Amino acid sequence: MLQQILIKTPVYVWAILAILVYRGVLAARERDMTIIRMAIVPVVMLVLALHAIATQFGMASVAMPAWLLGAAVLTLQRLAFGRSCVLAVAGAGRVRLRGSWTPLTLMLTVFSIKYVLAAVLVILPEMAGQAVFVTTVCGLLGLCNGYFLGQLARNIASARRIPHEQQSNGVPPTIADAV
Repeated sequence: MLQQILIKTPVYVWAILAILVYRGVLAARERDMTIIRMAIVPVVMLVLALHAIATQFGMASVAMPAWLLGAAVLTLQRLAFGRSCVLAVAGAGRVRLRGSWTPLTLMLTVFSIKYVLAAVLVILPEMAGQAVFVTTVCGLLGLCNGYFLGQLARNIASARRIPHEQQSNGVPPTIADAV
């Protein structure tokens, strides 16, 4: 059965997976980027999750409260206790970000949840009406989205606290200089 699921998976799904892996590997390296580029992955993951919820369960079911709860919990956790990935201001509107494997892990988690969800609902369509299943899937998507959104907010807040003027030695200020 697993072999049939993999064979019948549309090619575009594997292309999406390749793009996510590529973006995740890039995020593992230290890099300079704009605030807007920093928001791309969290926004794409948000759209993917909400699209899955809307198309599979509808926005009026227990799905949205479960997603909102998961998203709120991790957004607040990242804001309150998360570590910023911002290392320094790299120029006007640009920041230097620390590399992390977490984005790759979370992107693959969202992809896997959506993939398994689609496969389960093809094989067992009645699962879409099971509150425990719906709550679990949507809560997990919410947790992933909450992490992305909270980390984005934490990074933006950290970038705004860093002084934008260069230090006297010509080295860009770091997050430690802003604290």
